[in-house]
Amino acid sequence: MLMKNSKLIIVEVPTNLGLIEPGRGIEPGVKYLPDWLRKHGFFDQLKSAAVYKIQPAGYAMEIDAETGVRNADKIIECANKQADLLTPLLREGYFPLIIGGDCSMLIGNALAFKELGNYGLFFLDGHTDFMLPEHSQTKAAAGMDLAITTGTGHDRLTNINGLKPYFKENEVWCAGNREFTDDYDDAVKKTSIHYYPLPMLRKNIEQCVNDFLRMTEDKNLDGFFIHLDVDVLNDDLMPAVDSRHPGGLSYDELRRILVPLLLSNKASGMELGILDPELDQEGKYTRPFVVQMRKIFQEVDWLVSS
Repeated sequence: MLMKNSKLIIVEVPTNLGLIEPGRGIEPGVKYLPDWLRKHGFFDQLKSAAVYKIQPAGYAMEIDAETGVRNADKIIECANKQADLLTPLLREGYFPLIIGGDCSMLIGNALAFKELGNYGLFFLDGHTDFMLPEHSQTKAAAGMDLAITTGTGHDRLTNINGLKPYFKENEVWCAGNREFTDDYDDAVKKTSIHYYPLPMLRKNIEQCVNDFLRMTEDKNLDGFFIHLDVDVLNDDLMPAVDSRHPGGLSYDELRRILVPLLLSNKASGMELGILDPELDQEGKYTRPFVVQMRKIFQEVDWLVSS
């Protein structure tokens, strides 16, 4: 089992390959998130041993004929780069905080953990991201990452290096979804994934987190990974995202979820993404996000510098 030993590292994965253009000829701006958070002092507050960067291939709108997923080849290439970087660092006991980018980065992070053993996933997101290309209007992998990483979808994405599934369904908690239109969440309900849509999560935050932590102990998992899509936050707090919906978590509710997870000795890494700097050019929403994340991380002292 990997131990943190206060060995935090930051890994930048400024990918936008998993998103569709927000307008004709307009490239998604999430690739600027690492630099944007650095500008707002987020990196300075962290007790990081090192900062690494993955450089994804250039953005395109190509739909792969075999998988039906936009930019599939480039996403697979990026995933392998992530795994090549992360796997030896994880073996050395580092805890990576991966900053995206869009949610397709989960594929590479999942691949790295599967290389090492059996890990759980706490998936905290305003969407389920459990789509198949035939049901997706965008054909964008950022809306399919949970499906892909749990083994649903084309083998080229779900079985990279013969490691399918990267996370076992019954070792995944999907929490925070608030999109319920057109039977959107039916797909994840048909799986063994433990599903906590926003109303259920809000009523049972402590139970949801404790049940997940108990599962990781009962199954003696090697650890677990945390996925944080900032669109899980209330839209009034964080509207600078690609797919907005009313409602969402408060920062206090986010704290009640993240702190016990990060304090667990099974916590092995975390990713955050989707905040688009081009949708918050004055930093109106980014500045309080950085302040609130520092408050959360201060309760996990190995994460934050003095």
